Amino acid sequence: MKVYKISAVLVVLLMLTVSMSGFAQVQEKNLVGWWLFEDDSEETGNWGDIVFEGATLEKGQLVLDNGKWAHAFEYSGPDIKELTLVVWVSLDNLDVRSGSALTLDRCCNVDQFCGIIYAERQPRQWMPGSSHFRRTHDFPNVVNEDKTGEMVRLAITYKDIGGRYEFTGYRNDKNLGSRDTSHNGNNMDIKTWRKDEAEAIWGTRHTGGADDKGTRNFLIAHLEEARIYNVALTEDEVQNLEIGGLAVEARDKLATRWAKIKR
Repeated sequence: MKVYKISAVLVVLLMLTVSMSGFAQVQEKNLVGWWLFEDDSEETGNWGDIVFEGATLEKGQLVLDNGKWAHAFEYSGPDIKELTLVVWVSLDNLDVRSGSALTLDRCCNVDQFCGIIYAERQPRQWMPGSSHFRRTHDFPNVVNEDKTGEMVRLAITYKDIGGRYEFTGYRNDKNLGSRDTSHNGNNMDIKTWRKDEAEAIWGTRHTGGADDKGTRNFLIAHLEEARIYNVALTEDEVQNLEIGGLAVEARDKLATRWAKIKR
């Protein structure tokens, strides 16, 4: 009987190891932007240093305030069509409207963005923001933020389903639901962000490029970490994301400054 029990445990451990290995491979291959906010640099080497528009770094966090935000240019990675935006964020003000925890915009002077936007259409709710609402619809499983100072993980995935996006939201372990752009009459709305065209933004929804000072709405919050993947992660992959680092297999291979990873 003990032999059977030990064998069962070994099988479970093997299954978990294989599963985590798969997650690691996705993270390693498709992670195209990774900011730990220990300094102004980005971990994969695909982006230039963060440009601070009033936002500051404090104790390994990016601090956003009214009129104070940040962005990064000089993207040199692979094309981004499908994508996943991930951020760990703690709100300092629940009643601001239309600020962004993380936006992927197209630089410059082209209105093409996707973002994790706070309270633009409904107060205290996160939504997938986009240019002209083409990749936007309120999530069906609503979460109303009611606490300041609480660090939460937010993720939005954008999957190509026959020439249009299906987007799915997550807040910590809660699936916020999925919608697709056919609800907005945009059946052919897949976009591409290429080398030297992409801009990552924190605090404001979008910009018109390096000289633009952003929209007039801002997030007041602390960000612990942000990531951009050029693939739509599955629910299991999203739920296995851990703050401060990747799975062990990916850590061994991804060229980055591991000594600085937060513990």
